[in-house]
Amino acid sequence: MNVYLDHAASSTPRPQARAVLLTHLDAANGSAAHQRGQNTRAVIEEARERVAAAIGATPHEVVFTSGGTEADNLALKGIIWAARDARRTTPHLIISATEHAAVKDAAVWLAERGDATLDLVGCGPDGCIDVDQVLGLLRAETALVSVMTANNELGSINPIAELAAALAPKGVPLHTDAVQAIATLDVNVTRDQISALAASGHKFGAPQGVGFAVLRRNLPVVPLHHGGGQDRGVRSGTFATALIASVAAALDATVAERQQLVIRLNRLSDKLAANLTTLEGVRRNGPVDPTRRLASHVHLSIDDVAGELLGLRLDALGIATSGGAACSSGATTASHVLVAAGITGTPLRLSLGWDTTDNDIDTAITGLSELIPALQAHPGVWA
Repeated sequence: MNVYLDHAASSTPRPQARAVLLTHLDAANGSAAHQRGQNTRAVIEEARERVAAAIGATPHEVVFTSGGTEADNLALKGIIWAARDARRTTPHLIISATEHAAVKDAAVWLAERGDATLDLVGCGPDGCIDVDQVLGLLRAETALVSVMTANNELGSINPIAELAAALAPKGVPLHTDAVQAIATLDVNVTRDQISALAASGHKFGAPQGVGFAVLRRNLPVVPLHHGGGQDRGVRSGTFATALIASVAAALDATVAERQQLVIRLNRLSDKLAANLTTLEGVRRNGPVDPTRRLASHVHLSIDDVAGELLGLRLDALGIATSGGAACSSGATTASHVLVAAGITGTPLRLSLGWDTTDNDIDTAITGLSELIPALQAHPGVWA
């Protein structure tokens, strides 16, 4: 048995991305003046154009990064520092209480240093923020609002376009961590009036180690790194050509297949949830409205089961799942997302991806339907 249901942590690389990665492993430095260097630069800029088209940006607004964490940090720190330097006052930052650690920890760090004042906006039991609550926290000093497009644990989809439309007349930029969203949602920064965005390739079929930020043309940003001035001086460093080409290939495939993928994943995730919630003490978390949750996510709470034992036993069965965010290395405390939403019980996140099959879901249903009651009947015992 080998079932992978942890695509929210890292999805399987797509064949298109693998092929392109190998093609460009011997690329020359894209900043070099010689012909090989310029050939490499052409590959990079073509990839940038394709990413920009897929996300509704201009190529100049796309900055390649090592992943979502760097893209989030570049946006939060860069925008806040630029606002501090321009205004000569301490900027105000608002984030949601359910943000990924890449946003949450960066925001707290800025506040602890005195670089910003910080407010957290809560969420409902479904994990979604309320636009009016965000607007109620605005001040004259508010320099940035950061709300994730979709939550990495619950799969809750936030009303980003509505929030951006409300912030735009007030001149407050909106940053969104769209890391979990790109695989199944049509995200368009121009249509949705998003000022800054973070994405990570390994969430939608690119290799690990590459992502991108979108930083709109008129948005002042202080760079985190200084060096050769690549990527309009915002992100210096030698271009990772093979990774950049592969993330563009993965995004191309994602956009082309997204509509059919969402239909299939909704069917599979609903089947998975419908079967498992028939078990005693098992309930599905997140929005009830399917249009407000990612097709890829099934988040469960399970009563009377030890989380660590559940994870170990599932792994022994060959079913890869997660109890929470895989990026929280060594975390043993309750998830801040579940605390904010008031969710209790042992969490289990089952996340599907582009290569999840019907057989994967059937196997998971059979395994969990036998394992959960056994663990509930014998708490703390290797059932």
